[in-house]
Amino acid sequence: IALPVALPVFVFPSPAGSYAIGTVTYHWTDTARPEVFGPVHRKSREMMVQIWYPAVPKALPQRAHYVDDADALSAALGRLHRLPAFTFSHLKYVRTNAAPSVPVSPKQPDYPVLIFLEGITGYRQMNTFMVEELTSQGYIVVAIDQPYVAALVRFPEGRVTDGLSKDQMNPLIQQSINPSAIVPTLKGRAFAGGIIPYLADDVSFVLDRLTALDSAGATNGLRGKLDMERVGIFGVSLGGIVVGEACRMDLRLKACLVMDAPMSATVLQSGLSQPAMWITRDAKTMRREGWADADIVQHQATMRGLFARARANAYFVSIRGLFHANLTDAPLYSPLTSRLGITGPINSQRAHAIVNAYSLAFFDLHLRRKRASLLEHSAEQFLEVTVETRGPQRTNPSPLTTGRAARSRTS
Repeated sequence: IALPVALPVFVFPSPAGSYAIGTVTYHWTDTARPEVFGPVHRKSREMMVQIWYPAVPKALPQRAHYVDDADALSAALGRLHRLPAFTFSHLKYVRTNAAPSVPVSPKQPDYPVLIFLEGITGYRQMNTFMVEELTSQGYIVVAIDQPYVAALVRFPEGRVTDGLSKDQMNPLIQQSINPSAIVPTLKGRAFAGGIIPYLADDVSFVLDRLTALDSAGATNGLRGKLDMERVGIFGVSLGGIVVGEACRMDLRLKACLVMDAPMSATVLQSGLSQPAMWITRDAKTMRREGWADADIVQHQATMRGLFARARANAYFVSIRGLFHANLTDAPLYSPLTSRLGITGPINSQRAHAIVNAYSLAFFDLHLRRKRASLLEHSAEQFLEVTVETRGPQRTNPSPLTTGRAARSRTS
C-alpha cells in the first residue's frame, strides 16, 4: 500500500510552448576514437543519441515511454546509488509528452539545436522537464547517452554497458579540474588530462553526425530542419563540466549553459568566448544539503572564476533553497524527496519553472536574438533568484558567426 504512495507513477506537466513533441533515437559509432573505459581499448566509441523535435500539432499517437529498458536501468540506478532497485521501478510506467517518429512541424523552415549532457550515473532522459519545455518552444534537443558515464546504456542489438561508479570516476574527473602529478588510471590506462576532454569529444562527434543528418536526410524528416549555425549546449553536474570543455574546444557551440558544476582547469585558463550562463545555488544552500567544504569551495570558486573572466555575455543565476537534484527530474520521483533531503526546501515545481524560464531566456537571446527581459533586471515573480551579469548585455547582439564549417578545436 505504501509503495505507490511513496513512488507514484508521475506525470510530466504539459509544456507551455505551442509545439507538439516528437522523438527519435539513434545509435552512432565514432570509428576515429577508441573506447577508453571498456575492457577492450581497441573498440570504437559508441553512444546512443535521442532527439526531441517540434512536431505537427495534431492528435499524437501513443506517447513515448520516459525511459527505455526500464527494468535494467532501475537495477543499475539502484546499484550505483546504493538503493533498492524498486526505488526506480515505477519509471517503467511513466510516459512523456513526446510521440515517437511523428512528422516534424513545418511551421519553421528549421530550428535551433541544443545538446544536453547527463550527469554521472544518470541517463539521457534525466532532464525531461527541461527538454520538453525547450522543444515545445521550438528547439531541437539532442541528448547524448555517454557510455560508462550513464548508469546503463543499451544498444539496439541488446548489448549493455554498465556505468562506472562515482568512486571510480571521481579521480579521473578531479584530474581535469585540479591536475595532480600522480596520474590516475582506470583499467590499466593512464588519464593525464582526466576524462573531461575525451567526453567533450563526444559532443564534437555528435555535431558532425547532426550536420550529416541534416544534409543527407532521414526517414523521420529531420533533413534540412536542424539549424547547425544556431547550436547551444546545456548539462548538469558532470555534464556541466563537459559543457565548459566542449565550448572551449568547439566554436560551433554558440551558447553554453552550465548547471551546478565545477569548471575544468583548461577552461579556467583559457576562458570562454561564447555567451555562458551558470545556474546554481549559494554556498549556504550547498552546506545545508550536506556538501563537504572542499567541494563547495571548488564549485563556487571555479564557476565564479570563469564567470569573472567572461569574454562574452555571462549570467550567474543563483537560486536559494535549490538542491542539486532539483536540477533534474528527481523531484518527480516521489512526493517525499524534500522530506528525505534529496531535494531542497524550494517547491520542486517552482524550481523547475525557474530553471526553465532562465534557460529559455538565455537561449532565446543568444540563438534567436529575442529580447530577454528576465536577464536584464531582477524579476518580481522569482524572488528566490539572484542574477549577476557581465559583458555587453545587449538585447540585440551582433549576428552570429555563420558558416557550417565555423569550428575550432584545440587540444
